[in-house]
Amino acid sequence: MKRLVIKVGTAVLTQDGQLALERMENLVKLIAKLKNEKNLEVILVSSGAVGAGYTSLKLDKKIVANKQALAAIGQPLLLKHYKKRFKEHNIICAQMLFIADDFDSRKRTKNAQNVMEILLENKILPIINENDVIATDELVFGDNDQLAAHVAYYFNADMLAILSDIDGYYNKNPREFDDAVLQKNVFEISSDELEMKHSANSEFATGGIVTKLKAADFLMKRDIPMYLSSGFDLTNAYDFLVDGNHKSGTIFQVKK
Repeated sequence: MKRLVIKVGTAVLTQDGQLALERMENLVKLIAKLKNEKNLEVILVSSGAVGAGYTSLKLDKKIVANKQALAAIGQPLLLKHYKKRFKEHNIICAQMLFIADDFDSRKRTKNAQNVMEILLENKILPIINENDVIATDELVFGDNDQLAAHVAYYFNADMLAILSDIDGYYNKNPREFDDAVLQKNVFEISSDELEMKHSANSEFATGGIVTKLKAADFLMKRDIPMYLSSGFDLTNAYDFLVDGNHKSGTIFQVKK
């Protein structure tokens, strides 16, 4: 593996209306290890702008325009915290904001690909988020899971790793069923699974397991694997991404 996209969700980056800085610190250390010791090219897709904005201004998050305003406030705050922590590992960050239309335009996609290659060639860490200020549909229905899947595909990544508030994909909802079993490998996703009721566990989040399945389905159709694991405890992510040991977490990939 040469190029990896890591996506971290809002539920991981925020807690009790504040940025979860210890979790961010742990994420930074993981990425620094992957870049500095494993010599991987890493692209980070980070949620959390709305949550970060809410730490400075308490607006009603149910109103879309307020969420967009919070994202505008929160995005530079989020980047400030990332830059400060990555600097300790001699890693320079760059910000890239996208909306879905950017990937529908061949010209804009090509421009973004050119910039991405320059950044990665120079060992810069691109930090990507949805451009929430103008991406109204994303704030109501969408998520960064599918953005991350598009980033992995259009920027030629070898894998997408989603670090979330769940530690993998279970055969049934582990929050409701004690006998739920984690599936380490998933080789196909049914249409019923893709059409399950949308849910998200954080008041700032727009995702849920369905959006992760849709991201995995998008990538599997393009022969790119996706790894889903916990962003709260990065032990399994270290085992798999750093050491190559798949002890836990779910890998979605086409069966060879």
